Amino acid sequence: MRLGLERGQGLQRQQLSHAMQSLPPLPGPANGTLVVSPSRRPQQQQNLLFPCYPGAASRVRSSKRLHVGGNNNNSNSLHNGLPELTASPCVAYRTSRLVSADAAAGSGSGSASGELQEKRVGSAEAAALLLPDGLSPEALPRHVAVIMDGNARWARARGLPVSAGHEAGYRSLKQMVKLSRRWGIRVLTVFAFSSENWLRPKAEVDFLMMLFEGVLRENIGDFLREGIRICVIGDSSKLPNSLQKLAREVEEATRNNSQLDLIVAVSYSGRRDIVRACQRIADKVKNKLVDPEDITELLFAQELETNCTTDYPYPDLLIRTSGELRLSNFLLWQSAYTELFFTRTQWPDFGEIDYLEALCSFQNRERRFGQRDV
Repeated sequence: MRLGLERGQGLQRQQLSHAMQSLPPLPGPANGTLVVSPSRRPQQQQNLLFPCYPGAASRVRSSKRLHVGGNNNNSNSLHNGLPELTASPCVAYRTSRLVSADAAAGSGSGSASGELQEKRVGSAEAAALLLPDGLSPEALPRHVAVIMDGNARWARARGLPVSAGHEAGYRSLKQMVKLSRRWGIRVLTVFAFSSENWLRPKAEVDFLMMLFEGVLRENIGDFLREGIRICVIGDSSKLPNSLQKLAREVEEATRNNSQLDLIVAVSYSGRRDIVRACQRIADKVKNKLVDPEDITELLFAQELETNCTTDYPYPDLLIRTSGELRLSNFLLWQSAYTELFFTRTQWPDFGEIDYLEALCSFQNRERRFGQRDV
């Protein structure tokens, strides 16, 4: 498994930051540029120059010039030995979204200190870039898993109760489900509540249980209309009786849907998943239903809770938000060859552009599964 968070050289980043601050102002809107204020869009602008995915390093070519905004003239180049940065499809998509959003709002004034300026693209080109053209349908992950982290930190940073962070996180999840279905992802597994989360304050746990129940009840009509199949995994015995009953009803109502499998891990533990699979197989051996020599990885996988999706049980891509670099007991067996993508973006801020960047990261990787090309 490879980390999707590139750790660039600190000195090089420091040099680049100093170099950009010393650049003369670029032309204002009258000359076809658009000013984007970092204070207005901090999330969208992070990693514009250093997209955080493997392959970014290969896109930073050795050069004596640093080209800013795609221009290649002396006024916008520095002869200081810094690398030339080549935009990836993710960066182009991200830039176009910033340009089009501000253009629609009628913003864009003269340059100011600390503001990032991007070259305006033509209307036809901008319209094309608004679509995820950087994605290749045949290279998309079939199964995406997400550790939705950062709700509480997002809320505290804004002086809001933790419950507000969870509600904002639900809105991000709803958008991700919509995008996954639109872009052809077949399975989306989300880590909603771990077995360790029961140790959180009772008020927060009670709110989350109420939120889970409300989400299922509110969206059952959408699940049926959009062909989304729901599967809830985890230790359901600890859930409130009303939530257990509703989860079973939603699973049954959507069991024949085929557009997207949405697996929701609630009270889930990857270790427990493995232990329970071992216990079930041991019980079958004890009852002479299975011979020990017949136990294979395939047989074992069929006893895991993710067997509710038969075509793509293993995640191709796992995304974790908020900057934490661990799996936190999530899909441990299933993630043996999963590509990992970590982002500092907190889950409530995770949107279409962030999702696209993760998918672009996946498509830029070479998956060998332990093999080597001769």
